[in-house]
Amino acid sequence: QVELVESGGGLVQAGGSLTLSCTASDRTYSNYAMGWFRQTSGKEREFVAGVNWNGGTTDYADFVKGRFTITRITANNTVFLQMSGLKPEDTAVYYCTKVYGRIPLSDSWGQGTQVTVSL
Repeated sequence: QVELVESGGGLVQAGGSLTLSCTASDRTYSNYAMGWFRQTSGKEREFVAGVNWNGGTTDYADFVKGRFTITRITANNTVFLQMSGLKPEDTAVYYCTKVYGRIPLSDSWGQGTQVTVSL
């Protein structure tokens, strides 16, 4: 069974906003820091944002600081990525996973959710 399911992606215009969701199937995920990564065609997967086990500490890649916000609701086993001021270069498939710092702990990656930002 799939452990993490991402949703909320879509097509938006530059400058627009979008919120992604990641839901875990097992509540043990609440004990781990979680992170969002993204990948574009032909490029390596890159770290976007992370949040600790209780949501009190966050970490962001420089290219999204001030534009993206990562949050989580432990009771719902859900992690969110609120995105605003979207740019065409934000276009990618976004994935969530357990993290150790900025290192993903996924044995394998799920389907992710596609975000496309038009000019």
